[in-house]
Amino acid sequence: MDAKQIKLTTLIIFAALMINPSLQSTTSVKYCDRKADYAVKVEGIDMIPFPIVSGQPATFKILASSGQPIYGGKMSLQVLFLGISVHSESHDICEKSRCPISAGKFVLSHTQVLPGITPAGSYTLKMRMTDEFNNQLTCISFNFKISSGLYEAAL
Repeated sequence: MDAKQIKLTTLIIFAALMINPSLQSTTSVKYCDRKADYAVKVEGIDMIPFPIVSGQPATFKILASSGQPIYGGKMSLQVLFLGISVHSESHDICEKSRCPISAGKFVLSHTQVLPGITPAGSYTLKMRMTDEFNNQLTCISFNFKISSGLYEAAL
């Protein structure tokens, strides 16, 4: 392949990732307390692939902004299936984005492989973000779906 064909192929792949809803989806979020004035505003969550497939890597990109720099803190995640908590974990914010995070827009990215035995269905993820002094920066939830890796492999 010459350089022109490589550039064209790269452009087509990039365009497919940006517009094909089966590969990526931006989902809206709900704030835990609608009346709260959170320091971090979350604009959406990019999920790649969409829907998420059990046994395969899944990436969640949290699109957010802050009026002040963030020097550190924690991101706590709780996953609910049928309203029941099935998983929780906590991460250092600086592992998910480069710290300090400047005031303005930023992205926190988290990738993980869901176990192949993860049941297909609708899930809710609740995320709470705190600063290095344990002050709450934001608290959101959003819904997402997981499809069965076994089902997808049979197609």
